[in-house]
Parts: sequence; structure tokens; C-alpha cells
Amino acid sequence: MSALGQDANAGTTPVREGSRFDEGALDRWMASHVENYRGPLGVEQFKGGQSNPTYKLVTPGRSYVLRRKPPGEMRKGTHVVDREARILTALGDTGFPVARVYGLCTDDSIIGSWFYVMSMVEGRIFWDAAFPGVGDAARPAYFDAMNAAMARLHKTDFSALGLADYGRPGNYFARQIGRLSRQYLEDVDAGRDPDMDALVKWLPTAIPDDDESSIVHGDFRCDNMIFHRTEPRIVAVLDWELSTLGHPLADFAYHALMYRMPPDILAGLAGADLAALNIPSEEEYIARYCARTGRTGIPNWDFYLAFNYFRIAAIFHGIKGRVARGTASSAHARERVKSFPILTALGRQAMDRF
Repeated sequence: MSALGQDANAGTTPVREGSRFDEGALDRWMASHVENYRGPLGVEQFKGGQSNPTYKLVTPGRSYVLRRKPPGEMRKGTHVVDREARILTALGDTGFPVARVYGLCTDDSIIGSWFYVMSMVEGRIFWDAAFPGVGDAARPAYFDAMNAAMARLHKTDFSALGLADYGRPGNYFARQIGRLSRQYLEDVDAGRDPDMDALVKWLPTAIPDDDESSIVHGDFRCDNMIFHRTEPRIVAVLDWELSTLGHPLADFAYHALMYRMPPDILAGLAGADLAALNIPSEEEYIARYCARTGRTGIPNWDFYLAFNYFRIAAIFHGIKGRVARGTASSAHARERVKSFPILTALGRQAMDRF
């Protein structure tokens, strides 16, 4: 991500107009529901995030993080913070690196919408997929840490964690393509795009025959992870809003888009000199994931790439619609939607290569 993008996303700001709530009510809820909580309470808002407003809760003893549904009416199935709390709790019990959940509130009367409170994990967040500042010798280990975490997630037995109902196993691509296409076509405020129209038409005809299911994160990229302050080790994977049961190769291909994405969109490496930076190639990175998950390769790679460009573009199209309607929660949402036609063009190119 560019320096501008990093500045727009990093750190906190005073709580924005439209995202404020009764801090006294939250303080009382924390005292009753969060183990060892002691006020007084201060509230700041994180700059990043397009969807669920996220806050830093500061007390004399420790800091917490609060994620909430945005206020107002929401499309069914979106902004489901209770799902985030559930997956974090389940994975935390396995030792997977996630924040600890202290409590979930489904009472709208407290702050105006559902929310959950989790631990504030300290460490390093890299907004640039080139991992600046870690040194060339150490850089491969950071990439390997991401690769290993994704493989571990996809190999996790979701049924054993009580998550068999966390999504609908099977037909992941057909369901995702259908849902995202409908949302795109119905959001008239955001307009249409010819490359997106082509993807909507083509993708359902090109779905591979293989049908797998695993836990998928949905937004697995370097700036959604907190690394140890000095070691190439992930201490927390963040932002589980899009997690579900889905196809692991959809999840992995989204993550691997970092190799092809422009540097000002979702922490991309396009145009970077990978050899000079001592970053493993896309082919090496894929091979390492395959070795960890027992695969001999990934046929139909361009389909998985095209699907993910389409998926991201659909999300940005939704942000574009919220900007048009004046309901976007992030201060830099208007800048982000400028990437929409770039994403659709990249998706069209992957489609044409298939």
C-alpha cells in the first residue's frame, strides 16, 4: 500500500461523527462483562476499515479493541460481528494466532448496535507487502509465516471446532458469484462497468469441477496481520468479517494476488524487483503452500485469480454505492473506490488468459 494509503489506514483518530455512542453505557457493560476490567475508559476510532467501525478502548491498565455493526439498517447477512467473535473464539482455542474475545453484546440499547470486545494485540503491521525495514535476509521468513498460517487455517478441522454450520459446504463459487453479481447489478447508485459485466457473464461458465471446503478468512493479506515486534512470527490475524466455510483455493488465490496487485491497492507487489528484495516468486510461494496442504499443483489458476479480482471489485463497488448514498464509514472510502475499474480490468485480463 502506498504511503498515502498507509497514513489513511494506520493509527487512531477521535471518534468520527456518525460513529459516536454512549461511552458511559459501554463502561458499565465492560465492568459487568469483561474479566478484570477497570476504568476510566477512553475511546478512539481506528482510521482503517470500510465496513465495521473499530475502536481502541483505553484504560489505565490495558487497552482493548471494539468492533461493532454500523448504526442504521443493514443488508441481511452483512456486518455480522457475532460471527467474527465466534470464529475468533474457536480458533483461539486451537492456538491459532488471533486476538482473545472478552465478550459479545447483542443488545442494541448499549451503544446502538451489536459489538464485541477483544484484546489489543501489540506488534508490527506491514502495510506494504515488500515488508520494508526487516532486512533482505529476514524477508523470506515473513512470507513463509504468512504461507504457513494460511495452510494451517485451511487444514483446520472445522467440524471438530463446532463450526460445521459456519457456512454452507460445497458450491462455494456458484453461490459467491451469484450473490456478488446480484449485489452488483442491484446497486444502481454505483453504476455499471463493461469489464465487470463480462466477468458476471463468464465466471459461472468456468467454475472448476473440484469442490472442497475449509475455513476461509476472506481477506488474508499482510496488513490484516500483526507480527511480533522483532521476529518473523504472526501473533494475530485480524479482520474476520468475511470468514466462512468456502473453497481454500479461492482464499489462497486472493492472498497470492499480492504478487499481481498494484502497490496502491491492497498491499500489492506488481512492478517490484522480487529478486532484489529477496522475496520468493509467485511460483515458489504457490509450491510452498501446495507442499503444506498436500497438493501437487493448482490447475485453473487464472480462474481463481479472475474470481478474486471480481470479488474485490464487487466489494469496492459496494463501497462506491455507500459513498454515493453518504453511508460509507471510512474517511478515505472515496479514494478507495477509484481502484474499482483497475480491478475489473485485471479480472478481465485473467479471464482472457484462461
